[in-house]
Amino acid sequence: MGDKLVRVGTTYIPVTDVDQSAEWYVKNLEAALSYKDTDKAILNFANQSFFLVKSNENVTANFKDKNGNERFSITFEVDGLHALAKLHKEFQQSGVKVCEIEDRGHAGRNFVFYDLDKNKFDVWSELSPTFKEKFK
Repeated sequence: MGDKLVRVGTTYIPVTDVDQSAEWYVKNLEAALSYKDTDKAILNFANQSFFLVKSNENVTANFKDKNGNERFSITFEVDGLHALAKLHKEFQQSGVKVCEIEDRGHAGRNFVFYDLDKNKFDVWSELSPTFKEKFK
């Protein structure tokens, strides 16, 4: 791997209500709130910073692929199938909108979940070997 880009430091997520969304991320994703004003909140979780940026209604980080399917822009990783199933159950019990656990034909399993503004996220049961080697 080259040294030009070392890691993803910040991801920006559009939200309509900064206060309410920050609360949701802290409660459901165990994010650490490091800054908040009327236009943005800075949260730290999953080894990076996320900026929740006040946006207009019906704006999400999702996009449509060439076939018109709505796609997520972020996949989070957990360490194994047990961790994936446990998180899926926790989300369901907390009222987070989640889809079923899927077998997509590659290693591990995935599920999709949504935040309050319908930003779509993916969770994968396979923790990156590079991450495991460096940080576990």
